[in-house]
Amino acid sequence: MTSLTRHHVLRLLAGAAAASLLPPLAQAQASDYPSKPISLIVSFAAGGNADLRGRQLGPLVGAALGKTLIIENKPGASGNIGHDFVAKAAADGYTLGLGGMGPLSVNAHLFPKMTFDPSRDFTPIMLIERAPLVLVTRVDKPFKTLKDVVQAAKARPGALTVANAGTGGAHHLSGEMLQSVAGIDLLPVPYKGGGPAAGALLAGEVDMLFEQTYAALPSIQAGKTRALAVTSDKRLPSLPDVPTMAELGYPDVTIYNWVGLIGPRGLPAPIVKKLNEVFNAALANPELREKITGPGNLIGGGTPEQFAALIASDSKRWAALIKAKGIKME
Repeated sequence: MTSLTRHHVLRLLAGAAAASLLPPLAQAQASDYPSKPISLIVSFAAGGNADLRGRQLGPLVGAALGKTLIIENKPGASGNIGHDFVAKAAADGYTLGLGGMGPLSVNAHLFPKMTFDPSRDFTPIMLIERAPLVLVTRVDKPFKTLKDVVQAAKARPGALTVANAGTGGAHHLSGEMLQSVAGIDLLPVPYKGGGPAAGALLAGEVDMLFEQTYAALPSIQAGKTRALAVTSDKRLPSLPDVPTMAELGYPDVTIYNWVGLIGPRGLPAPIVKKLNEVFNAALANPELREKITGPGNLIGGGTPEQFAALIASDSKRWAALIKAKGIKME
């Protein structure tokens, strides 16, 4: 771990570590947690992957804690609005959030002004899942393999178009990373969300798209789109014949969109421990595991320290790419 990443991890964990200094009364209150319903803030619109996962976790976690887990959607500003709400909430364990890759590791390097500091204002609790992407093109396009895309892009720099779900999202950054490591020039075309971007691909408005695997599968299986490569580190059971970017010579395009559980800065250590245990247990539920892994996503779990390290390493990675490519919010 580099000194910069280590420093970032230490900042992320500072609030949680300070909980060991809590006075006896606060420790006692933490031992009685929870005594009322808990709000889980989803920073994206209803119906998306994060929202769906929150609603699937809700009953399992609520049953284990003996209190209702209430899902609240607060979308907007690429996830910043919901994360700001969590950052400013009381550090008592009754307002939690589903923390996303964008707000925690990307947006601070894109937005000219942020209302929260991702490295200071949250308590990482646990990674919930990682979601790889798949590079798809319409079946009537001439690209049969990733090599075909690279050769065509080198022959006509800037002519091939790659849709994305908005500047700074995993779709967009995957395309930028491929361009960087393959030495090619594609034309990014931003849309307001993954749905419109996928619709543009199917309509023939763009040449290709890095799409979330769960969203891409129906069109692939229906024979409308062709999968060229996946960004996971291993081939996916849902797409066993599709090579990984690493297999094709581009290991730097091993990319996951992820979501994890966060709380405000300073969340008491006993509450963090309890939530980590309960959410890890929920992820062991066979039905939930199938819902996560069926489309090709990977189950998270683990410790707060591991989640903090992921946030920090991704922040460093995307900061470097954004600076090198001169990416800015439009």
